[in-house]
Amino acid sequence: MSATYTFTAYAIYLPIVLTLTVIVSELLFRNAKVFMMDIFHQKSDIALATNSLFKVGFYLLNFGFALLIIEFNQLITGESLVVGLSKKVGGFSIYLGLMLLFNLLLFMKGRKKSNEKEILQNLNHEKSNI
Repeated sequence: MSATYTFTAYAIYLPIVLTLTVIVSELLFRNAKVFMMDIFHQKSDIALATNSLFKVGFYLLNFGFALLIIEFNQLITGESLVVGLSKKVGGFSIYLGLMLLFNLLLFMKGRKKSNEKEILQNLNHEKSNI
């Protein structure tokens, strides 16, 4: 019976975490295009390429982590199945939220650095015109 609960846990866990990852990734990187366009000063080719590379990295990290923590121990009752799934999906959701916030932080830092660079270039350009 334990093997049945374990297989059931895997059959429930994998679609949930993979779907969560895809939904979060699509939302994050659809909206990240705006940041990338700003960071790369409206150069859409480099902005979209960078955004796509971030997206691939996001998928690899999150799918990898989801598979790394997949092991379920001692699922001998329906209750232990629910508790085990709650812990795994809840832990993965927290991790995914942290990854989302980390990516947003990277986008914000990139935007800030890009704006600082643009301000310095404008100041240098104004000085050279004087």
